[in-house]
Amino acid sequence: MTSSWTLSEADDIAELVLDCPGKRHNVLSREVLGELDQLLAILETRPFRGLVIRSGKPQGFAAGADVHEFRRILDAARAAELTRAGQMVLARLAGLPYPSVAIIHGPCLGGGLELALACSYRVACEDERTSLALPEVKLGIHPGFGGTIRLPALIGPLPALSLMIGGRGLSARKARGLGLVDACVPQRHLDAAARALLRDVPPKGRPPWYRGFLAAPLLRPYVGAFLQRRLKAKVECRHYPAPCRIVSLWTRQASFEAEALSCAELLVSPVSRNLVHMFELSEELKRRARAHAHGVRRIHVVGAGVMGADIAAWAAIKGFYVSLQDRAPEVLARAIKRAHGLIGERLKGRAAEAARDRLMPDMRGGALPKADLVIEAIIENRDAKHALFAQVEAQVPERTIIATNTSSIPLDDLAAGLSVPKRLVGLHFFNPVTKMPLIEVIGGAVSDPQALAAMRSFAVALDRLPVDVKSSPGFLVNRVLMPYLLEAVSLAEEGVALADIDAAAVDFGMPMGPIALADTVGLDICLAVAQTLSAPLDLSVPDLLARKVEAGSLGKKSGQGFYRYPRPRGPSPVRPPSDPIIAERLIMRLVNEAARCLRLGVVTDPDTVDIGLVYGTGFAPFRGGPLGYAEALGTGEVLSRLTELSERCGVRFTPDPAWSQDGVLARRPLDP
Repeated sequence: MTSSWTLSEADDIAELVLDCPGKRHNVLSREVLGELDQLLAILETRPFRGLVIRSGKPQGFAAGADVHEFRRILDAARAAELTRAGQMVLARLAGLPYPSVAIIHGPCLGGGLELALACSYRVACEDERTSLALPEVKLGIHPGFGGTIRLPALIGPLPALSLMIGGRGLSARKARGLGLVDACVPQRHLDAAARALLRDVPPKGRPPWYRGFLAAPLLRPYVGAFLQRRLKAKVECRHYPAPCRIVSLWTRQASFEAEALSCAELLVSPVSRNLVHMFELSEELKRRARAHAHGVRRIHVVGAGVMGADIAAWAAIKGFYVSLQDRAPEVLARAIKRAHGLIGERLKGRAAEAARDRLMPDMRGGALPKADLVIEAIIENRDAKHALFAQVEAQVPERTIIATNTSSIPLDDLAAGLSVPKRLVGLHFFNPVTKMPLIEVIGGAVSDPQALAAMRSFAVALDRLPVDVKSSPGFLVNRVLMPYLLEAVSLAEEGVALADIDAAAVDFGMPMGPIALADTVGLDICLAVAQTLSAPLDLSVPDLLARKVEAGSLGKKSGQGFYRYPRPRGPSPVRPPSDPIIAERLIMRLVNEAARCLRLGVVTDPDTVDIGLVYGTGFAPFRGGPLGYAEALGTGEVLSRLTELSERCGVRFTPDPAWSQDGVLARRPLDP
């Protein structure tokens, strides 16, 4: 027995149980792998019939390598040394003189799946919580413990490369269909299935001929070149090099040593550093939120528009009992139909039926007296919300939290209409609710801290990231995004080609150009938010935006915005390199407003700004968020660029005082 592993024996079968002390999930740290190496040295000398490896944690098998160790690795040589060490331990496991089987339940991710791949067989629990993935690309790296070699050999190159490049998870059944696992059984049968494999010792898994033949030496270079072309049409390799490295390693039939060197080089790159930092921040926010119980079981959503319907559907998908209210029966019927469709996209079979059963239409609000949480999602009108809150407050118990999904009205203005104003909090969801991973948790001057803590925990229960924001015009995301969008419209008004504006933003690393984004959001919505924020934020709204809306050109939803829809398909035309001044104007507006939000206390620290804008706007995560990007440039360089732009383009680029104030942009250290 070591601190993380327990070795036992029964009926000539050895069993290793992994249970990392003090951690919610198992992680493969250097210490854990070192202990496994010591135990394998013992197991190599013993005449067992087989080995079973399993997790002692109910949460799952293993969540991969210890990400916290990554930031302590400062050079590629050291990273390669550690990667080789991990490879050697798993090679020792794969080389045991008898078969081994991994029993998998819950998450089996990254290094955890590489551990399972080194076993002779894999048995997975037939449970919706079971997920198998190699998500290293999300941290700017690729598998480094042999995964780039073992996975293609097991299931074939195309599905293996797809899994590694996308970082997506597979359910137990899908993993069985691909041959990634040898058996998929209910939890009560896991032990029997594992021991049956060790008793019968069937041939080890290999891909069927129609998947495996693409790995033939003569075909491999052509397949690799094809995959690189397809990949580069979707991924900018200079921004995110890991996916392209994965294809390159496979094409070259790279060795374990080449995998280790490549992974090590990526691990110490700025891209990986920033992506790992974003991951650590998100996990820390979730950890802190989970420290408080949310106490929510029944939710009542008022307002059955797109946002209300999607909030209700997502909550039902995540296991909550939801009632959805609207005054118009046809709107409510349409919302329930939409919600059922969303549930069907996410869940199948009994799980989908159970989620639909948890969602109830409630035109008269009969479920209010039992609600633990009421979410208001009606029109952005202060008087309408006041009237609704008065009705709601008269019917709900004292313990019920009331949340508004407002995107622009100050929380204190809305709370003034309640007899118990401290029970009101803001929960700002983003559209589309089922895809956007962020929720702004908004506190007003009198908001109850316990209610805010409950809403953070509730957001995590919805599988969303909670970011604390002080009630202020536009909160964080909309406030920072709006100057960026308006600068794009100003560029268009000056005659800059729309495609050039969008190309400059995408070249910088944004997921979509600002013109296309405005069309997607809706130009009428952009104009309404801009006009609401124009006075408090001193924003100048370009006339072009108002003229578009007056002409009925509202974007995608009307078929015409800045672009005409549907846009023509096919390969994008080859364009010359984008003008760097376009990207600088767009990004400096955004970065300057982000610093202003920090100085004014809209959020409490630079990390919150960065993670909020990465998850809320898609700001290039490989750059570490807007303030992370500014930090890389240096405060002096940011000041210089803003000053030059203010002289050239106007006072809207005037540097915020935050850039000159000591300590405002200082980051707090993450908990170890």
